[in-house]
Amino acid sequence: MTSRRACDEVGRMSLKDKIKTHVETFDAWARPWAQRSKLRGWAYEFLLFGLKQAWASLFAACMLALILGTHFFWPDEAPLARYDFLVLGAVAIQAALLLTKLERWDEAIVILVFHIVGTAMEIFKTAQGSWIYPEESLLRIAGVPLYSGFMYACIGSYLARAWRLFEIKFIAYPPLWTTWLLAILAYVNFFTHHYTIDIRWGLFAFSALIFWRGWFVFTPDRTPRRMPLLMGFLLVALFIWFAENLGTFASAWVYPDQEDGWRMVSIAKLGSWYLLMLLSFVLVTLVHKPEETTMPDPAAEETAAAPKQA
Repeated sequence: MTSRRACDEVGRMSLKDKIKTHVETFDAWARPWAQRSKLRGWAYEFLLFGLKQAWASLFAACMLALILGTHFFWPDEAPLARYDFLVLGAVAIQAALLLTKLERWDEAIVILVFHIVGTAMEIFKTAQGSWIYPEESLLRIAGVPLYSGFMYACIGSYLARAWRLFEIKFIAYPPLWTTWLLAILAYVNFFTHHYTIDIRWGLFAFSALIFWRGWFVFTPDRTPRRMPLLMGFLLVALFIWFAENLGTFASAWVYPDQEDGWRMVSIAKLGSWYLLMLLSFVLVTLVHKPEETTMPDPAAEETAAAPKQA
């Protein structure tokens, strides 16, 4: 009777609460194994780090799966254009995240802002011939399929979810006005460099100047860890570049040098993604205010988290 009642209670839970319950059950099973040695503890912490990263990337992973899946399996005679299906699929994913409370409404609004900002840039860039969308579709603006904005939203979704999952705090975070100035200048430069000088190297230097002293403090398991802000930004930009290679391979969009056959995206694009990622990061600070903390002492934290011996 007790187990049936427990099953009924689980059945009435929201998806978010069900996932939390399963995570707690897994942790209760795995924690004793992880506490038997430091090596096992580190391995378990690394596993949790990877799982949290994957969970933070849920929106992006679903979008990438749609793009790759439709590239390989979308029938040529389908009445609905592949790009239009991607628009509908992206809307469904976003709606599901909100309805299941896996994403917050205030985060979704900020992500929507980045979606609009990204779409505006897409319209301008495609008009300049920077890249093209080679397939036909109905749901588009000025030649830009509407799903393109969701690819920018993936970045904002990842940052917002990672912020919560890893309980991110900061050491020596720069004044907010400097980060907003950097974000605005970076966005403006994406347009103006077609007509005047390209200031991206100055923007790279400016980002290094304001962030070089800063650290992320994040918690994969129970012990706070730290990473230089600049290293974290570069790693995120690198993974976006990896995803971009998969996207262009699947003809989600193509660059001029890929029209006659796919080739890897130039590593120089990493700089563009670094600046766009910073813009998204600054937008996310509208709902997740950067919280200052002190330098964690991993040894002390691990000692405090360790089980007491009888």
